[in-house]
Formats: sequence, structure tokens, C-alpha cells
Amino acid sequence: MTPSPTAPGSQLASRFGLSDRVFAGPLARRLAAKIEQGLEQVESELAVELKAADPLVDATSRYLYEAGGKRVRPMLVLLTAQLGSGANQRVVDAAKALELMHLGSLYHDDVMDGADRRRGVQAAHQVWGNSIAILTGDLLLSRASVIMSRNGDEAMRLQSETFERLVLGQMHETVGAQPGDDPIDFYIQVLADKTGSLIAAAAQAGAFFSDADEKYTEPLRVYGEKVGVAFQLADDVIDLSANPADTGKVPGTDLRAGVPTMPYLLLARREDEESRALLARIDEGVARIADGADPAILDAPLTELRDHDVTEATRELSLKWTRDAVDALDVLPRGTVREALTRFAESLAIRSS
Repeated sequence: MTPSPTAPGSQLASRFGLSDRVFAGPLARRLAAKIEQGLEQVESELAVELKAADPLVDATSRYLYEAGGKRVRPMLVLLTAQLGSGANQRVVDAAKALELMHLGSLYHDDVMDGADRRRGVQAAHQVWGNSIAILTGDLLLSRASVIMSRNGDEAMRLQSETFERLVLGQMHETVGAQPGDDPIDFYIQVLADKTGSLIAAAAQAGAFFSDADEKYTEPLRVYGEKVGVAFQLADDVIDLSANPADTGKVPGTDLRAGVPTMPYLLLARREDEESRALLARIDEGVARIADGADPAILDAPLTELRDHDVTEATRELSLKWTRDAVDALDVLPRGTVREALTRFAESLAIRSS
């Protein structure tokens, strides 16, 4: 599809879930047209990368890709590439590889979290079983490596280090905070590893593979990691939403599966009787669900948690991480790219508002 010459920002908003505010103004709309063109190339090439002769492999590997998604990471790669030479083939390859890493991690996450739905459809393990879902995630991660390898040692280093952090984040989330760990600091580190590392890689990759000034690399890494934490904190608020359309998942999916989120952790620090009673009801419900009870037994307690001020505190914490991310952009030249990166961060954080 050829980008609209009059409203590329609107096309990005409708197709990739991005607000028009990210690309506001005539100069930004010209930038949006470049991003749209690059995303079209990424989408087209991803479809080829995911095609397989084996019918089962073809169906499973394309499943979550075709279910949708905002393509946040490819968009960010293409955006930071405008600090250099733009969307050359190395940039497009990086965008494809990082999106495949993200997709592969979703297959694994849903198995480990016992999620029922993803992107508005049944989770892959609900369709094909845990083993096929895990193997599909492995396949997507291996394809990401193949794509990155086309661009040499630095590309492989970025991909490998990012993958290592994704795995470490998932491992730490699985075992949980240990004695002596501060639960909230521990949780923030998990978010930085599981979510922030991949967004940080996307922010760096666009600049690096477009041969932008090297002094932008570290600030963009910091920016991306902080955006990732803010993004996930906002998701913790959205996870409690009464409207499944916000998440593509059942409200409270993470907590029902016994996965702590920031509202829960903040609740655990409260000393008042009402908060302690709510925490006890949530813990009891999680334990009963683990023993086979209907997950709906947590509907009422999770509604109370949604309306508790710890959820508003989580939203404020997300906004703080967003402000810190924007501050990291000070070294970038003023202009449409920096403005779009600022609005991009803000648009992700305010999803929970």
C-alpha cells in the first residue's frame, strides 16, 4: 500500500496503534511518511521470512504475527534511523529481527504465565499445546539470529546481549524476589530486562545501522530501557482494566496466574487494615486458582485493586519513568526526530490514563 501523501500520521495511528500526536505538524508528517514506507517494507519482508513449506510450521509461526500488534519496535528502529542515513537494508533487517525476537518471547511468556489470550485471539499454547508453542518461539528467535547475522559481528552482539537479558528477566520473574531483595527494585529490574532491553535495542539499532553519530548510542539505549519500564508499568494498570479490548486478555491475567504486578507490590507495603485485607483475599484467591478453582473468584478483589490508590500510584510511576526517558534525549539535535521520540514515549505511558 502506498502511504497517503496527506495524512501518513493518521495511517500510522490506524494501522500500528500510534497516536497522531507522535507525528504532529507538517515536518513531522513528512517524517511519518518515511516511517510508514519503512514499515511497509518491514511488513512485506516479515511475511516472506515467516513463510514455511511445512504447513504446521507455517501456521504456528505466522499465528501471532497475523493476529496484529503495534510493531512498536520496528517503528522505533525506523524512527531513530532518521538520525542517520534512514531506512537502509541493514536498518530494515534489524527492525525485522527485533520484531521476531519480540514475537518469539510472546509464545514463551504465554506458556509460562498460563495466559488464555494474546492480541485478541487464543494464546498459541491453547491452540497447539505447550510444546509446539515453545518450539515456535524457539524457531522465531533462531530466525531473528539468522537475519541479524547478515549484518556482522556488531549486529550479532546486540541481538545476543538483548536475548540474554530477555532470558534473565524471565528467569528472575519465574523464581521471584529472594530474601534480601527489595521486591519493588527487583520487579523494576525484571521489567528493564524483559521489556526495556528489547526497546533499548530497537532505539540503538536504528541509529547504529544508519551510521548516525556514535554519541547518540548510549542515550538512546537509556531512553529505550526507561521507555520499556514505563510501558510495562502502564500495562500493569491496563491489566486491571474492566475492558478486555484494552489488553486482548482477561483482566487481571497476570495476577490470577500468580505473577506480581506493581499495584500488588505497592499494596503489599501498605499497613492499613483495608489494604491488608485486600492483599489477603488476593493471595487466597491466587492459591485457590493454583489448586484448580475458577479464576473468576478473583473478579471482585481485582476490581477493588483497580480502584485502590496503589493503581493510581503505578500510573504516576509510569509517567516518572517516561519523563526520565525523555530527559535522556537531551544530547540529540532538536528537531522532528527528537520531538517524535518524546511523543512516542508519552503516548505509550498514557495508554493507562
